[in-house]
Amino acid sequence: MESEKKLYTLLVYSENIAGILNQITAVFTRRQVNIETLNVSPSSIRGIHKYTITTWSDLDQIVKITKQIEKKIDVVKADYYVDDEIFIHEIGLYKIDTSILLDNPDVSRTIRKHDARMMEVNPTYSTVLMAGLTEDVNDLFECLNQFNCVLQYSRSGRIAVTRSFEEPISAYLHEQEMKNNESNK
Repeated sequence: MESEKKLYTLLVYSENIAGILNQITAVFTRRQVNIETLNVSPSSIRGIHKYTITTWSDLDQIVKITKQIEKKIDVVKADYYVDDEIFIHEIGLYKIDTSILLDNPDVSRTIRKHDARMMEVNPTYSTVLMAGLTEDVNDLFECLNQFNCVLQYSRSGRIAVTRSFEEPISAYLHEQEMKNNESNK
């Protein structure tokens, strides 16, 4: 019997080195696992980048993927999480037809109901921004799409921070520093 697939979020930390993203995504390709979202940005630690990757997987496979990624020479640390172990957010950007927005008050009510904000309104199109959980960002798209007003839509990859006090990599880097100090004595 196959294990239940869940949405996992991997947080991968590495130095900012050309080619590391390719090495990380190759692990998923070899295992034939699709990446749902991917976001890369500097972390709170100078010189360390953070890759936030979401994928649908079972526990056995996500453990193997995480271990393979962590074995990469330029990867400092990799961990996987389920949604209740991290704080998550996404951004949705919606370009909608201004004439439909002005002609149908339900469109603006829907935007307000979702706590989204109008970024720009001009005679041809309007842009709407929403920050929130994946399902909320998608729900606003579905609602606006029912009004046939969506001209363009883009959703960011997930961004996430753990519920721990500091970056999970901080303790690891501190340990490495202590080992280096011991070996230099």
